[in-house]
Amino acid sequence: MASIARIKVRGIGPEIPRTTWANMPPQLMLMTLVEIEDSDGAVGYGMAQSYGAGQYDHSNFESIRPLLQFVIGKEAANIEARWHDLHTVITPATPGTVAAVDIALWDLAAKRAGLPLYRYLGGARDEMPAYASTAQLDTVSDYLKHLEEMADEGFTAVKFHAWNVPERDLEMLRAAHQEFGDTLTLMHDAENRYDYWGALRVGRELSGMNFRWFEAPFKDYDLNSYRRLRERIDVPIVPHGLWLLDLQEFYTYAAQGPWDAVRFDATMSGGISQARKLVALADCLGLPAEQQSWGYSFIQAAALHIGLSNLSSSYFESPVPYEAYEYGILNPIRVGKDGMVRPPSGNGLGLDIDWPAMDAATLVSYETSSSTVVAA
Repeated sequence: MASIARIKVRGIGPEIPRTTWANMPPQLMLMTLVEIEDSDGAVGYGMAQSYGAGQYDHSNFESIRPLLQFVIGKEAANIEARWHDLHTVITPATPGTVAAVDIALWDLAAKRAGLPLYRYLGGARDEMPAYASTAQLDTVSDYLKHLEEMADEGFTAVKFHAWNVPERDLEMLRAAHQEFGDTLTLMHDAENRYDYWGALRVGRELSGMNFRWFEAPFKDYDLNSYRRLRERIDVPIVPHGLWLLDLQEFYTYAAQGPWDAVRFDATMSGGISQARKLVALADCLGLPAEQQSWGYSFIQAAALHIGLSNLSSSYFESPVPYEAYEYGILNPIRVGKDGMVRPPSGNGLGLDIDWPAMDAATLVSYETSSSTVVAA
């Protein structure tokens, strides 16, 4: 068996088109790319990303550094054991930190097995439906034009990120339903920004317009508001999925019935090891296991392989416009003309890395072999 011989961590900040949502400033997204090489020379990659307004957030990048001593030199294939090694118990580990290392180990294991990751995880299907997940646009007309473009791309479903002002959002949502409600499945994400009465007003109209779901009217912790709202509207309610990151905490909330689905991001909730448990939790509760995959191609690939390894995830979230999230990847993930998304053709995550582009955008890096950490 092969041990973990070398780990390199890069903080990558490319110059790309900046998008925003929830009336925030344009976001700078730092890639924290983890490269793990085993003692046989096989390599796996994993990534987490962090968001910053005006500057890059290096928290994931730096939080990995002190944890590497707990996994270097140990068996690479014992991924569950390595996941627990990354949790020192003294204080909670940063979930994105654990995720980047965990995903790299799964990528490595699937490559060694000669399988795409979703098949290594068990494999439930080879394709799944995708929805276009919009950025915040300026006007109603911009959204309608964007919907037409997404339909031309092949999408059969679209989720809106708008201004998070109920009356203004409803103007756009009504127009979208009138123009495209018969041809596209529509969803709305309020990014935790509504108060109860605004959420009730929007939710009642979305119910009448037969929206597929109403996402994140409140923070995931606000169980009282979620339960009250769920009793009064018919449109399915989905949580944000980025607030509850501990498995037991997630169960405690989800078991109380505030939502019509479980939702999470594998790269923010502890990696593929944790994501598999969250899917099982959703199955036990009789709920869909929806995923966030807004972000760079590595974030998308992890979610896609998890989605293809189970039948509980109804859609893949495809962030648009594509180009903002495809930096450094030669074979990015795109929806087909039939509205379905399929994994890259390679083993593991299947992504082909454009190393000159990644190297050009690398802001900081460090690596460790044996027990010595070397800064670049």
